[in-house]
Amino acid sequence: MGNREKLLIAARECLERKGYTRTTARDVTEAAGTSLAAIGYHFGSTEAMLNTALHQAMEEWGDRLERTIGDAGDRSSSPVRRFERVWAQIVASFEDDRALWAVLSEMLVQAQHVPELRESLTASMAEGRSGLAEIFGDIAAPADPGSARLIGSLCQTLLTGLMMQWLIDPEHSLTSGELTDAFRLLATTALTEH
Repeated sequence: MGNREKLLIAARECLERKGYTRTTARDVTEAAGTSLAAIGYHFGSTEAMLNTALHQAMEEWGDRLERTIGDAGDRSSSPVRRFERVWAQIVASFEDDRALWAVLSEMLVQAQHVPELRESLTASMAEGRSGLAEIFGDIAAPADPGSARLIGSLCQTLLTGLMMQWLIDPEHSLTSGELTDAFRLLATTALTEH
């Protein structure tokens, strides 16, 4: 394993243990067994390395979610049931990947002050919207790219908000069933009003 891979593994471990703002270059290089110069050589900066490590972790989460959702997306189930199953998997990931979500929420705040981080997160969010559009588009069957973008954006908004609620107060955060029921109530109300 090369220094770049060692640094990324160590960066993820440090991010999970210490968070984004408290992880230093020295923390990562000590954990990786490399020199400080290796960060500059492979990534250009500590922030770029941490952003790369987090982006990699989010991609892996997306891949795991897609594999897990393959089972949840059984086409013999109704779209509502599949919607609920997919959200059940997402909510389960909040528990399984709590450290990842905590770091991501910390980065969202930091992005307001660090333009490079904002750019990186903007790109990651675009990928995330696309992935969510693909996952949920399979359920909603959007007719065009504009509809797929709307579905992906709505699901990303729900995911971010639900994740923040879950990190702060998991006991009172919506379950996948409650989220599905809330959507039913909104849809019923919106479609019956004149």
